[in-house]
Parts: sequence; C-alpha cells; structure tokens
Amino acid sequence: MKKWTKLMLASSLAVGVLAACGPQDEGASSEGSSNEKPEKLIVWEDQDKGKALEAAADKFTEDTGIEIEYKEYNITEIQENLALDGNTSNAPDVVTMSHDGIGPSVTKGYLQELDIDDETKALYTESSMDAMTYKDKVYGLPKAVETTVFIYNKDKLAEAPETMDEVYEVSKEAVQEDGQYGFLSTWDNFYFSHGVFHGFGSYVFGEGDDASDIGLNNESAVEALNYIDKWYDEGLFPSGLLGENASDVMSGQFNDGNAVAVQNGPWAFKDYEENGINIGVSPMPKLPNGERQGTYMGVKGWFVTSFAAQNGTSEYAQQFVEYITNAENAKARYEMTAEIPPLKELIEDEAWVSENPYAAAVMEQSKFGIAMPAIPEMAEVWEPMATAVSTTATDKAEAQEALDDAVNVINQQIEANHSGN
Repeated sequence: MKKWTKLMLASSLAVGVLAACGPQDEGASSEGSSNEKPEKLIVWEDQDKGKALEAAADKFTEDTGIEIEYKEYNITEIQENLALDGNTSNAPDVVTMSHDGIGPSVTKGYLQELDIDDETKALYTESSMDAMTYKDKVYGLPKAVETTVFIYNKDKLAEAPETMDEVYEVSKEAVQEDGQYGFLSTWDNFYFSHGVFHGFGSYVFGEGDDASDIGLNNESAVEALNYIDKWYDEGLFPSGLLGENASDVMSGQFNDGNAVAVQNGPWAFKDYEENGINIGVSPMPKLPNGERQGTYMGVKGWFVTSFAAQNGTSEYAQQFVEYITNAENAKARYEMTAEIPPLKELIEDEAWVSENPYAAAVMEQSKFGIAMPAIPEMAEVWEPMATAVSTTATDKAEAQEALDDAVNVINQQIEANHSGN
C-alpha cells in the first residue's frame, strides 16, 4: 500500500514536471483527422504489458492494414515522456495513462477530445467513464480499474455481510478472544477512508473539482470521523493500526489468521492466498445510514494524443482505442495481466463472474467508486486527513476540531503551492 500511496502522490504532482513543449492547440479529434490511411500508429503501453497488446494489435493490422508499433514505458513516466518526445519522430498517436494524468496532459496540450457515441460510452461503468472525462469532455476510454473491496477469510466467515452494522457485530464478537479481530482497515490513509466520508455525505472538492470549496469539515464529515473513531475507541482495531506501518499491521493480522476481514485492493489478493488464507471478496458493505461506500478508485485508460492530429492519424487512432477496449480484447487482456476492465457486459455475464469472482467484486464496487480528483491540489489532502484521523483515534482532539485543523492546513498548502492554478 505504501507503493500505491507514493503513486498517488507522484501522479498528483506530475503537472510540475511537464515541460512546456507540447503541440499547438488542435481542438477535438475531428480536427486533423484524415481519410488517408497511415502506414502505422505509434502506441505507448504500460511497462511489461506489451505482450498483452500484441494479439489485438495484430488483428487490428489484419483488419485495417495499419501496423501498430508499440513502446513500453512506466505509466507514471508517460506524461514526462510526452514532454520530451512529443515533437519528435517518436511522438505517439495513442498512449495509456492513469485518469489523474488527464487534467495536466490536457492543460499542456498533449491529449485531444474524442468523439465517442453514446452506444460506446454505455459499454463501460458510469464511474469509469466519468474518470475519462475532464471539464465535460471525453478524452479516453477505460482500460482497467482498481478500488478497495471487502476481503474476508471464508474459514471464519461463511459469507460476506451486506452492512457495516453486521461487520461491527462480527468484530465485537471476535475481540472477545485475546489477540483476535474482526474487520480491519487503514482508515488513517484517506485512500481507504474516503469511502466512509463520501458515504456519510461529505466531499473533498466542490463541483467540478473546485479546490476553493473543501467539504471535509462539514457536519457529514464529522459524522464520518466519529464513526471511524468508534472502531478505535472500542478496541476493534489494534493500537498499531495507525501510521506508516498500518498496512503491514493489517495484512500481518489477516495473514496470521487473527482477523476475519480487511479492506484492501486487488494488489493484495495474491499475498493473502500465498499465505494460505481462503479468501472471499465482495463489494464494501453499506454504511449504517444505508449508503454505499464511495471508495476511491484509479482508472487506467487509452487516449489519442494531439500529435496524432498533427500527423493526420486521429481518426484511425480513435478506431484503435475503441478496438482494444472492446469486450473481446478486454477479456483477453485480463487473462494476461489481471487488470480488471470496467465493462458492464462482464459484470452481467454470470459465467464470467463465476470464473472470476475477485475481479467481479472489484468491478461491482467500482460502480459505486469515486475517481480520485485529477487536479494537483489533491496532493495537499492526504497528510492533513491522516493527521485528523490519527489525532481523533488517539483522543488528542474531537472530530470537529481535527477536521477544522485539516481543512485549514489543506487551504494553506493549496494557497502556497497552487495559487497560480
């Protein structure tokens, strides 16, 4: 989880490393498209994922006569490489990146709007398409989604609870035995606790990612933090489940068989299985108010660059993006990479769900998920919110005071670091 947190911070700050050498403003994808078929398209793929692209690329070439030349880059470095290689012969027509890179890339002129019809949009979950949208314009199609889910030991719990009230009762019973716990989560990491805050009705930034409107100390946020604090106050979480080692503590307890369930993401499945845990996976249970937990999610997508417009390849680049994200190719990619495609068709396919229950649970939870804000101001939220949960959980402050302090710090940091945005 430390790696994921670093990735979030790096992505949020990526705008700071983009050099001002992008192409001239080209507008939407209809501009710069051409009826003249190109000989090839250059595609930038994620590191070590190129093999998963080859079969679809070969079929696209067979159908269209257009060769696909792909290059692999670490996905966190693609924005920087667009700045370096954008106006060279290596300039890509199509790139992959995480959704929180869309805003900075559009601002620098690296991506172009796509002309996607409603029928194509309807293939994907609404939340994943929202993640591909920036300022009401669609810039990509979703490739893969990650969000946290409810992971439980099936030897300790026959089936996943529907509500957090049920989970609470499981935890109350479990702690009656020394060294045993029910449900655990690293809620002082806002990536994990956002689902609770959102479910109780609070928000990070106002409508349209308005960083001047922060909703993390309103009445709903206080209610959420008091709910979180209850789990610490009543001894349902171990004392070490705070701070930089919290993720290790949580997974250690679960791997040792001392916890019934945890909140974690698909990156943890393999570790738990290798430690002999008979895991089940389900969407996060509903909160006491009956609302779903709006867990943060990350979405990777495919995008057409503005360099394609300059080269007259936009039309065919978009065709390729639509082709590689269709159900057939998405299924094949999942088999090779375990990257979970947010396609409605798969969620509704009973046979596929039965064969891929972990992925199906992540996809189901992603329907309620919230894409992490793609604006650079998000970098200022993580640490103050971690402090708010920690100070409340250790009885150093009441929820309202802790959240007021957090919002004050967030506003100060935004003013200091992003006043020019």
